[in-house]
Amino acid sequence: MSAISVGQAVVLGVVEGVTEFLPVSSTGHLKIAEGLMDIPVDDSSVVGFSAVIQVGAIAAVLVYFFKDIVRIVSAWFRGLTNREERYHHDYKFAWWVIYATIPIVLVGLAAKPLIDGPLGSLWVVAGSLIVGSGVMWCADQMGRHKRGEDDTSFKDAMLVGTSQILALLFPGFSRSGATMSTALVLDLDRVAATRLSFFLGIPALTGAGVYELKDALGAGVGAAPLAVGTVVSFLVAYGSIAWLLKFVAKHSFNAFVLYRIAVGALLFGLLGTGVLDA
Repeated sequence: MSAISVGQAVVLGVVEGVTEFLPVSSTGHLKIAEGLMDIPVDDSSVVGFSAVIQVGAIAAVLVYFFKDIVRIVSAWFRGLTNREERYHHDYKFAWWVIYATIPIVLVGLAAKPLIDGPLGSLWVVAGSLIVGSGVMWCADQMGRHKRGEDDTSFKDAMLVGTSQILALLFPGFSRSGATMSTALVLDLDRVAATRLSFFLGIPALTGAGVYELKDALGAGVGAAPLAVGTVVSFLVAYGSIAWLLKFVAKHSFNAFVLYRIAVGALLFGLLGTGVLDA
Protein backbone atom coordinates (compact mmCIF):
# COMPACT_ATOMS: atom_id res chain seq x y z
CA MET A 1 0.00 0.00 0.00
CA SER A 2 1.36 3.42 -0.97
CA ALA A 3 2.61 5.63 1.86
CA ILE A 4 0.81 8.53 0.13
CA SER A 5 -2.61 8.27 -1.52
CA VAL A 6 -3.58 9.97 -4.78
CA GLY A 7 -5.79 12.41 -2.86
CA GLN A 8 -2.95 13.33 -0.53
CA ALA A 9 -0.67 13.69 -3.55
CA VAL A 10 -3.05 16.28 -5.02
CA VAL A 11 -2.95 18.31 -1.80
CA LEU A 12 0.83 18.11 -1.56
CA GLY A 13 1.16 18.98 -5.26
CA VAL A 14 -0.87 22.16 -4.69
CA VAL A 15 1.21 23.06 -1.63
CA GLU A 16 4.46 22.46 -3.54
CA GLY A 17 3.31 24.42 -6.58
CA VAL A 18 2.18 27.43 -4.57
CA THR A 19 5.16 27.62 -2.24
CA GLU A 20 8.22 26.40 -4.20
CA PHE A 21 9.15 29.80 -5.60
CA LEU A 22 7.50 32.05 -3.04
CA PRO A 23 9.94 32.93 -0.22
CA VAL A 24 7.89 31.04 2.37
CA SER A 25 9.57 27.58 2.35
CA SER A 26 7.99 24.83 0.27
CA THR A 27 9.74 22.18 2.37
CA GLY A 28 8.32 23.66 5.55
CA HIS A 29 4.79 23.82 4.16
CA LEU A 30 5.03 20.28 2.79
CA LYS A 31 6.14 18.97 6.18
CA ILE A 32 3.30 20.82 7.89
CA ALA A 33 0.76 19.45 5.38
CA GLU A 34 2.17 15.94 5.76
CA GLY A 35 1.98 16.22 9.54
CA LEU A 36 -1.66 17.37 9.43
CA MET A 37 -2.51 14.37 7.20
CA ASP A 38 -0.64 11.98 9.53
CA ILE A 39 2.00 11.23 6.91
CA PRO A 40 5.37 10.45 8.59
CA VAL A 41 7.61 13.40 7.62
CA ASP A 42 10.83 11.47 8.26
CA ASP A 43 9.89 8.41 6.18
CA SER A 44 12.42 8.00 3.36
CA SER A 45 9.70 7.48 0.76
CA VAL A 46 7.92 10.66 1.87
CA VAL A 47 11.15 12.65 1.76
CA GLY A 48 11.73 11.26 -1.71
CA PHE A 49 8.18 12.10 -2.79
CA SER A 50 8.64 15.72 -1.71
CA ALA A 51 11.84 16.00 -3.75
CA VAL A 52 10.36 14.35 -6.84
CA ILE A 53 7.25 16.56 -7.09
CA GLN A 54 9.61 19.56 -7.05
CA VAL A 55 10.49 18.51 -10.59
CA GLY A 56 6.96 19.51 -11.58
CA ALA A 57 7.60 23.01 -10.24
CA ILE A 58 10.95 23.13 -12.05
CA ALA A 59 9.24 22.08 -15.27
CA ALA A 60 6.99 25.11 -14.83
CA VAL A 61 10.10 27.33 -14.68
CA LEU A 62 11.46 25.71 -17.84
CA VAL A 63 8.23 26.39 -19.69
CA TYR A 64 7.73 29.91 -18.34
CA PHE A 65 11.30 30.99 -19.08
CA PHE A 66 11.70 28.83 -22.18
CA LYS A 67 12.92 31.65 -24.44
CA ASP A 68 15.43 32.88 -21.85
CA ILE A 69 16.74 29.38 -21.20
CA VAL A 70 17.11 28.65 -24.92
CA ARG A 71 19.00 31.92 -25.35
CA ILE A 72 21.36 31.18 -22.46
CA VAL A 73 21.97 27.53 -23.37
CA SER A 74 22.52 28.43 -27.04
CA ALA A 75 25.06 31.07 -26.03
CA TRP A 76 26.84 28.49 -23.88
CA PHE A 77 27.11 25.97 -26.73
CA ARG A 78 28.29 28.65 -29.16
CA GLY A 79 30.90 29.79 -26.68
CA LEU A 80 32.37 26.31 -26.40
CA THR A 81 33.65 26.58 -29.95
CA ASN A 82 33.70 30.32 -30.63
CA ARG A 83 36.07 32.49 -28.62
CA GLU A 84 34.18 35.70 -29.47
CA GLU A 85 30.96 34.31 -27.98
CA ARG A 86 32.68 33.81 -24.63
CA TYR A 87 32.48 37.53 -23.94
CA HIS A 88 28.68 37.39 -24.14
CA HIS A 89 26.91 37.75 -20.78
CA ASP A 90 24.63 34.76 -21.48
CA TYR A 91 27.61 32.46 -22.03
CA LYS A 92 29.19 33.58 -18.76
CA PHE A 93 25.87 33.32 -16.92
CA ALA A 94 25.44 29.69 -18.00
CA TRP A 95 28.81 28.81 -16.44
CA TRP A 96 27.97 30.80 -13.32
CA VAL A 97 24.81 28.75 -12.78
CA ILE A 98 26.86 25.55 -13.10
CA TYR A 99 29.57 26.73 -10.70
CA ALA A 100 27.03 28.13 -8.21
CA THR A 101 25.28 24.75 -8.01
CA ILE A 102 28.40 22.84 -6.91
CA PRO A 103 28.37 23.97 -3.22
CA ILE A 104 24.80 22.83 -2.57
CA VAL A 105 25.44 19.48 -4.30
CA LEU A 106 28.50 18.78 -2.15
CA VAL A 107 26.78 19.78 1.09
CA GLY A 108 23.61 17.92 0.15
CA LEU A 109 25.48 14.64 -0.39
CA ALA A 110 27.66 15.04 2.72
CA ALA A 111 24.86 16.09 5.08
CA LYS A 112 22.06 13.86 3.73
CA PRO A 113 21.73 11.78 6.95
CA LEU A 114 21.26 14.97 8.98
CA ILE A 115 18.91 16.53 6.44
CA ASP A 116 16.70 13.44 6.31
CA GLY A 117 16.96 12.96 10.09
CA PRO A 118 17.19 15.52 12.92
CA LEU A 119 17.22 18.60 10.68
CA GLY A 120 13.89 17.48 9.22
CA SER A 121 12.11 18.09 12.53
CA LEU A 122 9.13 20.44 12.49
CA TRP A 123 10.74 22.31 15.41
CA VAL A 124 13.58 23.19 13.04
CA VAL A 125 11.05 24.22 10.39
CA ALA A 126 9.22 26.53 12.81
CA GLY A 127 12.41 28.18 14.02
CA SER A 128 13.78 28.55 10.50
CA LEU A 129 10.57 30.18 9.28
CA ILE A 130 10.85 32.91 11.89
CA VAL A 131 14.62 33.42 11.69
CA GLY A 132 14.44 33.49 7.89
CA SER A 133 11.76 36.17 8.14
CA GLY A 134 14.15 38.43 10.03
CA VAL A 135 16.87 37.84 7.44
CA MET A 136 14.51 38.63 4.58
CA TRP A 137 13.22 41.84 6.19
CA CYS A 138 16.76 43.07 6.89
CA ALA A 139 17.88 42.25 3.34
CA ASP A 140 14.93 44.11 1.81
CA GLN A 141 15.66 47.16 3.96
CA MET A 142 19.43 47.09 3.35
CA GLY A 143 19.32 46.54 -0.40
CA ARG A 144 19.42 49.58 -2.64
CA HIS A 145 17.60 47.78 -5.49
CA LYS A 146 19.68 49.57 -8.10
CA ARG A 147 21.12 46.68 -10.16
CA GLY A 148 19.27 44.79 -12.88
CA GLU A 149 19.68 41.27 -14.26
CA ASP A 150 22.29 42.36 -16.81
CA ASP A 151 24.43 43.72 -13.98
CA THR A 152 24.87 40.34 -12.27
CA SER A 153 28.41 39.01 -11.87
CA PHE A 154 30.16 35.74 -11.07
CA LYS A 155 30.44 36.86 -7.44
CA ASP A 156 26.69 37.48 -7.28
CA ALA A 157 25.88 34.05 -8.71
CA MET A 158 28.26 32.23 -6.35
CA LEU A 159 27.03 34.02 -3.23
CA VAL A 160 23.37 33.61 -4.15
CA GLY A 161 23.87 29.98 -5.21
CA THR A 162 25.76 29.11 -2.03
CA SER A 163 23.00 30.63 0.10
CA GLN A 164 20.75 27.75 -0.99
CA ILE A 165 22.63 25.66 1.57
CA LEU A 166 20.77 27.51 4.35
CA ALA A 167 17.46 26.12 3.13
CA LEU A 168 18.96 22.68 2.60
CA LEU A 169 20.19 22.44 6.20
CA PHE A 170 17.30 24.34 7.80
CA PRO A 171 14.01 23.45 6.11
CA GLY A 172 11.72 26.38 6.75
CA PHE A 173 14.39 28.96 5.91
CA SER A 174 13.27 28.76 2.25
CA ARG A 175 15.53 28.36 -0.77
CA SER A 176 13.79 31.22 -2.51
CA GLY A 177 13.96 33.32 0.63
CA ALA A 178 17.69 32.68 1.10
CA THR A 179 18.59 33.36 -2.53
CA MET A 180 16.39 36.43 -2.89
CA SER A 181 17.65 37.88 0.40
CA THR A 182 21.27 37.41 -0.63
CA ALA A 183 20.59 39.01 -4.01
CA LEU A 184 18.90 41.98 -2.33
CA VAL A 185 21.89 42.52 -0.03
CA LEU A 186 24.01 42.61 -3.20
CA ASP A 187 21.79 45.52 -4.35
CA LEU A 188 19.93 43.66 -7.11
CA ASP A 189 16.39 44.91 -7.63
CA ARG A 190 13.53 42.66 -6.56
CA VAL A 191 12.68 41.39 -10.05
CA ALA A 192 16.35 40.60 -10.84
CA ALA A 193 16.71 38.86 -7.46
CA THR A 194 13.61 36.77 -8.13
CA ARG A 195 14.65 35.77 -11.65
CA LEU A 196 18.18 34.86 -10.46
CA SER A 197 16.61 32.68 -7.76
CA PHE A 198 14.55 30.87 -10.42
CA PHE A 199 17.52 30.16 -12.70
CA LEU A 200 19.77 28.97 -9.87
CA GLY A 201 17.05 26.66 -8.61
CA ILE A 202 16.70 24.72 -11.87
CA PRO A 203 19.79 22.43 -11.62
CA ALA A 204 19.68 22.05 -7.83
CA LEU A 205 16.02 21.09 -7.58
CA THR A 206 16.05 18.93 -10.70
CA GLY A 207 19.08 17.04 -9.42
CA ALA A 208 17.45 16.50 -6.03
CA GLY A 209 14.29 15.14 -7.64
CA VAL A 210 16.15 12.69 -9.87
CA TYR A 211 18.37 11.57 -6.98
CA GLU A 212 15.40 10.91 -4.66
CA LEU A 213 13.23 9.15 -7.28
CA LYS A 214 14.57 5.70 -6.42
CA ASP A 215 13.79 6.19 -2.71
CA ALA A 216 10.28 7.44 -3.40
CA LEU A 217 9.40 4.49 -5.63
CA GLY A 218 11.41 1.84 -3.82
CA ALA A 219 10.34 2.65 -0.28
CA GLY A 220 6.56 2.81 -0.53
CA VAL A 221 5.17 5.59 -2.75
CA GLY A 222 3.31 4.37 -5.81
CA ALA A 223 3.85 5.63 -9.34
CA ALA A 224 0.31 7.07 -9.52
CA PRO A 225 0.66 9.45 -6.51
CA LEU A 226 4.08 10.54 -7.78
CA ALA A 227 2.72 11.31 -11.25
CA VAL A 228 -0.36 13.12 -9.92
CA GLY A 229 1.62 15.16 -7.41
CA THR A 230 4.16 16.17 -10.06
CA VAL A 231 1.53 17.23 -12.62
CA VAL A 232 -0.46 19.24 -10.06
CA SER A 233 2.76 20.87 -8.86
CA PHE A 234 3.59 21.91 -12.43
CA LEU A 235 0.20 23.49 -13.11
CA VAL A 236 0.01 25.39 -9.83
CA ALA A 237 3.66 26.48 -9.94
CA TYR A 238 3.26 28.04 -13.38
CA GLY A 239 0.56 30.35 -12.07
CA SER A 240 2.58 31.06 -8.94
CA ILE A 241 5.62 32.15 -10.98
CA ALA A 242 3.58 34.55 -13.11
CA TRP A 243 1.95 36.07 -10.03
CA LEU A 244 5.22 36.45 -8.09
CA LEU A 245 7.04 38.31 -10.87
CA LYS A 246 4.17 40.80 -11.12
CA PHE A 247 3.97 41.17 -7.34
CA VAL A 248 7.67 41.88 -6.68
CA ALA A 249 7.74 44.48 -9.46
CA LYS A 250 5.54 46.74 -7.33
CA HIS A 251 5.75 45.51 -3.74
CA SER A 252 8.29 44.79 -1.01
CA PHE A 253 8.71 41.38 0.65
CA ASN A 254 6.99 42.52 3.87
CA ALA A 255 3.85 40.48 3.19
CA PHE A 256 5.93 37.30 2.99
CA VAL A 257 7.81 38.25 6.17
CA LEU A 258 4.59 38.66 8.16
CA TYR A 259 3.11 35.47 6.72
CA ARG A 260 6.21 33.44 7.62
CA ILE A 261 6.19 34.74 11.19
CA ALA A 262 2.51 33.84 11.55
CA VAL A 263 3.03 30.31 10.17
CA GLY A 264 6.12 29.78 12.33
CA ALA A 265 4.27 30.90 15.48
CA LEU A 266 1.27 28.72 14.61
CA LEU A 267 3.55 25.73 14.05
CA PHE A 268 5.23 26.26 17.42
CA GLY A 269 1.77 26.30 18.97
CA LEU A 270 0.64 23.11 17.22
CA LEU A 271 3.82 21.32 18.24
CA GLY A 272 3.69 22.59 21.82
CA THR A 273 0.10 21.45 22.29
CA GLY A 274 0.74 18.05 20.71
CA VAL A 275 -1.57 18.59 17.74
CA LEU A 276 1.40 17.90 15.46
CA ASP A 277 4.22 15.42 16.03
CA ALA A 278 7.67 16.86 15.29
